[in-house]
Amino acid sequence: MELRNRRILLTGASGGIGSALAQRLAAAGARLALVGRRHEALARLASGLPGASIVVADLATAAGCRAAVEQAKASLSGVDVLVHLAGQGSFRCFIDEDADAMEQMLRTNCASAMWLAQAVLPQMTARGDGQLVFCGSVLGALALPGYTVYAASKFALRGFSEGLRRELADSGVSVTYVAPRAVRTALNPPEVYEMAKATRMAVDTPEAVAEQILAAMRRDAREAVLGWPESWFVRLNALWPALVDRAMRKQAEVVRRFAKPHPTQQAQPEQQTS
Repeated sequence: MELRNRRILLTGASGGIGSALAQRLAAAGARLALVGRRHEALARLASGLPGASIVVADLATAAGCRAAVEQAKASLSGVDVLVHLAGQGSFRCFIDEDADAMEQMLRTNCASAMWLAQAVLPQMTARGDGQLVFCGSVLGALALPGYTVYAASKFALRGFSEGLRRELADSGVSVTYVAPRAVRTALNPPEVYEMAKATRMAVDTPEAVAEQILAAMRRDAREAVLGWPESWFVRLNALWPALVDRAMRKQAEVVRRFAKPHPTQQAQPEQQTS
């Protein structure tokens, strides 16, 4: 796909992967609407990208997603490509997850993709051209201990991407699902990197992931699972999940050493035992 002069709505733009991808898209000649929650961070990023506009929005609500799309359309005079990177992470055992945090994660990681796609699709399908790019995770096909709720949200996003791609097969609008492995960003607490070191888990840089997302966009990839041996384990899990179950038993023990309870549960231990 030719990126020059393409009007791109990029969510999660102020994050590590988002800012790295924004710089590469701008260098390729794309016109950008940068979406995020922090005005100052977006403004700093936009100041180095000629013609980029910023959109401050809460993507955990349908109204926030619709408003973000309308602002992007107004600033770009339309949207050719949606790149949805915004997400929320969690690293803790399921028993320690907070109910409100779980709902927020499902909204941010999956429902927002649906709301954004529904808002941009009418214009794309009317002209018979467009691209939707959703950033999931290897954990959307290979659920690991300590990431149960996060994996559930990414499994849902992967299923949505697959179904929508097939639904739009004759529309001229392509759907790309990109699944990175662990990435060194502010999304992860320090315990994740301690666990990664203990388990010898590879962690990619945002810049490396941005390059691979850009490559997937250019070739209109259906799905791109990033990293080896993670991409191999995804295939193995699809064919022989029992083998992966056995392999994960030791990792579960390690995860329990590093995963921390939710702060609200740490502050209210009485409620845990009542």
